[in-house]
Amino acid sequence: MAKEGVEKAEETEQMIEKEAGKEPAEGGGGDGSHRLGDAQEMRAVVLAGFGGLNKLRLSRKAMPEPQDGELKIRVKACGLNFIDLMVRQGNIDNPPKTPLVPGFECSGIVEALGDSVKGYEIGDRVMAFVNYNAWAEVVCTPVEFVYKIPDDMSFSEAAAFPMNFVTAYMMLFEVANLREGMSVLVHSAGGGVGQAVAQLCSTVPNVTVFGTASTFKHEAIKDSVTHLFDRNADYVQEVKRISAEGVDIVLDCLCGDNTGKGLSLLKPLGTYILYGSSNMVTGETKSFFSFAKSWWQVEKVNPIKLYEENKVIAGFSLLNLLFKQGRAGLIRGVVEKLIGLYNQKKIKPVVDSLWALEEVKEAMQRIHDRGNIGKLILDVEKTPTPLVSEKQESVQFHGFMTN
Repeated sequence: MAKEGVEKAEETEQMIEKEAGKEPAEGGGGDGSHRLGDAQEMRAVVLAGFGGLNKLRLSRKAMPEPQDGELKIRVKACGLNFIDLMVRQGNIDNPPKTPLVPGFECSGIVEALGDSVKGYEIGDRVMAFVNYNAWAEVVCTPVEFVYKIPDDMSFSEAAAFPMNFVTAYMMLFEVANLREGMSVLVHSAGGGVGQAVAQLCSTVPNVTVFGTASTFKHEAIKDSVTHLFDRNADYVQEVKRISAEGVDIVLDCLCGDNTGKGLSLLKPLGTYILYGSSNMVTGETKSFFSFAKSWWQVEKVNPIKLYEENKVIAGFSLLNLLFKQGRAGLIRGVVEKLIGLYNQKKIKPVVDSLWALEEVKEAMQRIHDRGNIGKLILDVEKTPTPLVSEKQESVQFHGFMTN
């Protein structure tokens, strides 16, 4: 059975590569799509199997059509998140079957409406959550996951908006109940969520923000937080030197030994929230050692101790809340509040850089290296940079200039 599974996986990957090398058929439209027989096609990033960067392919796939209650969106930009690296490695619970098109958020223009869709028109500028399949020229997603965007919001900003700002808002205001005069510790302060947290904290009076980030990011983000520490420093002692009691809220996307450190920093009635486990990602592929080390370092929580110390421990997964727990209505209300803050010029997505679909490997590597400040965006209409183009031509990758 195992041998048969491997053979099927190899056959599937070969089929994907063969399909990627096809020349566009005649009669293709000017919208980036092409027709092969009766099937209209599009470009999409395909994950052929779990593993390293070499599992990513730029391919042609049949263009989806909206089902009842869905919108068809001509994608302009897609968000790239750390969870996408974990998906590529298969480093998540119950990973989906491959091949698949990664990506959970995008922005673009409504191109078609499924039956029973109300409140939207063809031509509307929107951003959306997608349960995979976002890294493509066209996506279809249920109307409850789609939101109109302000006229002055660019497509790259819109693609950087949903995951980061909704996650930050939910943790601060729905889970931890952030109020005036409180203090927050956020890890990876230079990342997309970290910058969203910092901006949202600035909308509440007298909130102190402690952040950890790589030293080379400090100059760029120093004005967004109150106190900034190197990610490898003993931040527990640094925080306590400034605030002997600790902090009211800890937002942890690292896990491992940071869980115990975060709990130790909480004031009475403080809240620790785990919303990621990036410490499990150390190499290009899934590492059992990194997983085991991170799991072993997590402090075993004693409910009696939480009771005695008046501390709260929580977890937050936006994707599970949306796609498994049916809270789309709650999220829509949050998005409306966030768009209001955007219109008031109180928040604005921080975009690190734009990448062509062909450059997805380089973009992923930048996130893996923790090199980004803010959000990385896949710009569907962008052409590869000359350096990347020359590199891809040299390896003759699928007949596309891919990475």
